[in-house]
Amino acid sequence: MAQPRQNWAAAPWQDSELLECAMVIPETEDSATIAFRAPSGAWFDYQPGQFITLDLPLPGGNLSRTYTISSSPSRPLSISITVKAAPGSLGTRWMLDHLKPGMRIKAYGPAGAFTFLRHPAAKYLFISAGSGITPLMSMTTWAWDSGEMPDIVFVHAARKPSDIIFRQRLEQFASRVPGLQLRFTVEEVEPYKVWSGYRGRLSQIMLGLMTPDYLEREVFCCGPEPFMRAVREMLQSLGYDMARYHEESFAAPALTEMPIELATPAASAEITFAGSGKVVPCDGTETVLAVARKAGLNIPSSCNFGLCGTCKVQKLSGDVAMVHNGGISDDEMAEGYILACCSRPQGAVVVNV
Repeated sequence: MAQPRQNWAAAPWQDSELLECAMVIPETEDSATIAFRAPSGAWFDYQPGQFITLDLPLPGGNLSRTYTISSSPSRPLSISITVKAAPGSLGTRWMLDHLKPGMRIKAYGPAGAFTFLRHPAAKYLFISAGSGITPLMSMTTWAWDSGEMPDIVFVHAARKPSDIIFRQRLEQFASRVPGLQLRFTVEEVEPYKVWSGYRGRLSQIMLGLMTPDYLEREVFCCGPEPFMRAVREMLQSLGYDMARYHEESFAAPALTEMPIELATPAASAEITFAGSGKVVPCDGTETVLAVARKAGLNIPSSCNFGLCGTCKVQKLSGDVAMVHNGGISDDEMAEGYILACCSRPQGAVVVNV
């Protein structure tokens, strides 16, 4: 019988330490949960609903991809992601085919503001589709482990019943507490299997039947962008207060024209990369990330529009124009950090790269 580990560290995990794959657990035909641990025994500190960025060693070169954490910080000795292979996927396909227990990879984070801990309410409505269930599963597990399960209606859409990730675990939770109500809808049923849930794409009528008091609930939504757009339009047409609507997406937001005033003439802009000693002139319109790549320097990145926080670097001096989407906190900016993917130098800038 294996002996329990005795070297659990007193400090939380830092992303300077590689993660070690502990288990790969099949969930559905094309999805799996991958559990990681810290080789040092460090524990994991994050908020339910946040994400992590993995630096995957693909044969053609490392590839950074961002994944929502499906485990809960109430179970801190490991951290898990649940991935679903999509057509044309590179990172997820590599993990499902090649990632094995014992392998170690670089990771960044956790990060993100999509968590119900920041929006306390007595009643919640969780809406997800496909692998978008992962952050909501993390929040639900946290609520279960806290012993104070709030009133949650959990709506999930899938192609068919066997594609519902975490179905058995959610049903186990719901069978033991009155606060969790499950509402599943599928586009097609499987032959010779009984399905007593909803059938068809989520609609206004269906939402009203699933949760008649939706106007009283704080809504958290995650899934493919077309699905979330349909949910937004549905709630808006029903008169829902969209200030209480929250969603998670790693797709680039619609761009709007935002004029940026250059502090100095563009021709005088330059970036000094302190770690390598390289000084690179630029015109002030390129991002720090783009200039670094031109200079042959590697700054890890993933989303490239200021959401995931993977490209966070420390600015030692100078000014930048930065328009981000929540991938950096006010405290981090006060300490001099910037997001390289959405920061443009305004004159001479020195970064710790």
